[in-house]
Amino acid sequence: MCSQGEAWRRATRHPFLEGVRRGTLRKGTFEAWLAQDNLFVGDLLWFQARLLARAPRYAQRVLAEGALALVDELAWFDEQATQLALDLEVERLPATRAYLTLLERLDAEPFEPASTGLWTLERVYLEAWSFAAPAPPPYDVFVEHWTTPKFRAYVDELAALADPSHVNIVAAVLAAEVAFWEAALA
Repeated sequence: MCSQGEAWRRATRHPFLEGVRRGTLRKGTFEAWLAQDNLFVGDLLWFQARLLARAPRYAQRVLAEGALALVDELAWFDEQATQLALDLEVERLPATRAYLTLLERLDAEPFEPASTGLWTLERVYLEAWSFAAPAPPPYDVFVEHWTTPKFRAYVDELAALADPSHVNIVAAVLAAEVAFWEAALA
């Protein structure tokens, strides 16, 4: 079993991200991953809306803004799919189903561990795409979209809701992230 630091590195410095940064992914790899990520964002919206519904007052604004950002993200995925002639109606890969199962598990947790899971997955996403920068076309648009100062500020706000001492939650999210990247390269 790897350490938390090693697990974090694997989740944020994965060979898929290296391929984006270098522009060396096999044809169709990124598009297949993007279709799965679209499914994941829909699942994340479900989870975050339910988390918002039971959030303490101090956490409601950031979670509501995050949920709205996910609605906008799904619209952006639709725009990108149109530009790429990509069908987003795809079957879930096992890693995507497993991530949904993790979100369902987090949904059953008390607020603090659940919000720690949300912060972890968003922080990993930000760090992962920051690692992929600067990326060549056509990936540059995506990397820039997922590393904006606004997204960074959102992740920082989520940090105030998180408690990284929930090491099992953090470890589960890191493992799910690595599996999701791995599925893209399969």
